[in-house]
Amino acid sequence: MQGFPAVLTRALIGGTGYTPAMKIGLAQVDSTVGDFEGNVARVLDAYRRAMADQADLVLFPEMALTGYPPLDLLDRSEFVEANLRALQSFRQACVGPEACIGFVEPNPSATGKRLFNAAVLVARGAEVGRYQKALLPSYDVFDEARYFQPSFEPAVMDRPYGRIALTICEDIWNDPEVWDGRRPYTHDPLEVLAGRGVGLVVNLSASPFHIGKTMERRAVARGIVERLGCSLAYVNAAGANDALIFDGDSFVMDATGRIRGQASRFREECVVVDADLPSDKPVAPRDLRTESSEEDARDVVEALSLGIRDFCRKTGFRQVVLGLSGGIDSAVVAALAVRALGKDSVAALSMPSRHSSEGTRNDARELAANLGIRFREVPIDPICDAFRQAFSQAVDGAPLRGITDENLQARTRGVLLMAWSNQHDALVLNTGNKSEAAVGYATLYGDMVGGIAVIGDLTKEWVYRVGRALQQEGFAIPEGIFRRAPSAELRPDQRDEDSLPPYPVLDRVIDALVVRNRSGREAVAEGLPADAVAFVLSALARSEFKRRQAPFSLKVTRRAFGPGRRVPVASRFQEDLT
Repeated sequence: MQGFPAVLTRALIGGTGYTPAMKIGLAQVDSTVGDFEGNVARVLDAYRRAMADQADLVLFPEMALTGYPPLDLLDRSEFVEANLRALQSFRQACVGPEACIGFVEPNPSATGKRLFNAAVLVARGAEVGRYQKALLPSYDVFDEARYFQPSFEPAVMDRPYGRIALTICEDIWNDPEVWDGRRPYTHDPLEVLAGRGVGLVVNLSASPFHIGKTMERRAVARGIVERLGCSLAYVNAAGANDALIFDGDSFVMDATGRIRGQASRFREECVVVDADLPSDKPVAPRDLRTESSEEDARDVVEALSLGIRDFCRKTGFRQVVLGLSGGIDSAVVAALAVRALGKDSVAALSMPSRHSSEGTRNDARELAANLGIRFREVPIDPICDAFRQAFSQAVDGAPLRGITDENLQARTRGVLLMAWSNQHDALVLNTGNKSEAAVGYATLYGDMVGGIAVIGDLTKEWVYRVGRALQQEGFAIPEGIFRRAPSAELRPDQRDEDSLPPYPVLDRVIDALVVRNRSGREAVAEGLPADAVAFVLSALARSEFKRRQAPFSLKVTRRAFGPGRRVPVASRFQEDLT
C-alpha cells in the first residue's frame, strides 16, 4: 500500500490575529472496490496523520470503505457484511478527532431498496450521528437508484466546534445553474437546511473527473454558501476505478466564497485546513466557463496517467504493451504509459506492412528510443500472405475485397499484441480515439483489442492537444508525428479523410451529438455542416455493435462511450434533419 505523504500539509488561513474556529482534515483516499482490509488501512493512516496535526474533524469520501462504484457487488450480502465489519474496525480506531466516512448501510424496512448510501459521524470510538443520501443519480455513469433507497431526513448536529450538516455527493448538485436552468430533482436537501443555523455543510463525494469539473464544483459550492450563509467542507475520492477517474480536489470554502484550503488534484492526500464559520462578507462571483484551455490538456494528462496507473495496480499488471504505428494516437498512449508506470514497464510492437511508410516506421523507432521503452519491429506481410492464401481456399480462390484485406492486416496486429500479452503477462493498451470509435473507423478484434482504451474518450483534436502537453513535459514525440496526415496505412496512399469528414469538423459534430447530446437538427442549427451531421448520425448507429465489444475508455469528458451512453444496437430510429 502506498501511504500518504510523510509531511502532512496544513493550509494556513487568514492574516495576523486570525483565530480559526476549527481544523478540518480532508482525507481524499484512493479506495479499491472490495479491498476492505486495504481501504481501512488507508483511511486509518490518513486519520492518524490528521490527528497528529490536531484536526477537530476528519472527513473521508463517499463509500470510502467499499470503494466506488461497487455496482452489482452491492447485491451480495457478503460484500455488505464485510463493509459493516470494516466500519466497526474504523470506528473502534477513531479515538482522537471526530471522523465522518461513507459506507453502505442495510435498510431495515421490508419495503424499498435493500441499502442506503450512508455516512456516519464517529467520536472517540462511538457513533454520534448518521446520514443517508437523499439524491441518487441515475444518469451518465451513475445508477445509484438501482441499489439504494433515498432518505430525505436531514442530519444537523451540534458539535463542540459548531453546528454541522452532513450531505453526500449529489445532495449538493440540485442546482439549476449547472443543469441548463432545470432542477433535476424535486427534493432539495439544502433547502431543508435553511434557517437551521448551520455553520458548516459537510459533503462526502465520489465525484468523477471530467474536463471543466473543477470550475463546476467551485460554482456549486459558492451557490451553497451564498444560500445558507455557512462554510462548506468538500472531500472527494482520489484515484481511479475502471473507467472512472477521481481527481480529489477537496477543499474548504468559507461563507464569503473563498477557498480556505485545498488538497492536491489527481493524487491521494490528506490536508488539515484551519477553517472559519459563518461570515457576512459578500460571496465571490460564480464562474461556469465552458471553453477549454492548456490547463485542461494538462489535467487530461494527469487524469489518464492516473487511470493507467491505478488500473494496473488494482488488477495486478506490472507490464503493458501497445502497438506503436508512428501515428499520433499510439505515440500519446506510449508517452502516457511511461509517465504512469515508468519506461521499464512499457513495451511496444511496431508491425509494419507493405503499406507502411518509411516516415511512420522511423518515427516509431525514434519515439521508442526517446521514451527508453522495449521495442520490437515485427513485419506482418508474411503472416498476412499466409492468411490470404488460407482464406482464398475458403472462398474458392476469389480475391479478397478491399475492406476484407484491410481488416485482415489490423487483425493480424491484434493477434500479435494479444500473444505478447499472454507470453509476458502484460496488459494491452488500446490506442483508438473517440473520433474513430464514434463512426466505427476501427476493426473488431484488430486495432480494437486491449484491456483499456486509454484515449478512447479523446477526439482527434484532443489527442493532438494532449500530445503537445506531453511534449512540454519533456516527452519527446517526434515532430513528424504531429505534421503527418492521419492514415491507417492499410492500402496505398490512404488518408483518414478519404473516408471521414475532416477531423476539425468531425470532432465538433461528435461533441454536439455525443458529449452534449444535441439532436441532429440542433447540431445543424449551431452551424455544423448538414452532410457531416448526417454522416455521423448514420455511422453512430451502424457502429454501436462495435462499441459494445470494445475495451472501456478512461472517462475524461462529460459523456464517454460505454455505460454512460445507452442506446440499442438494433434500432431503426433515424433523425430527420429537414
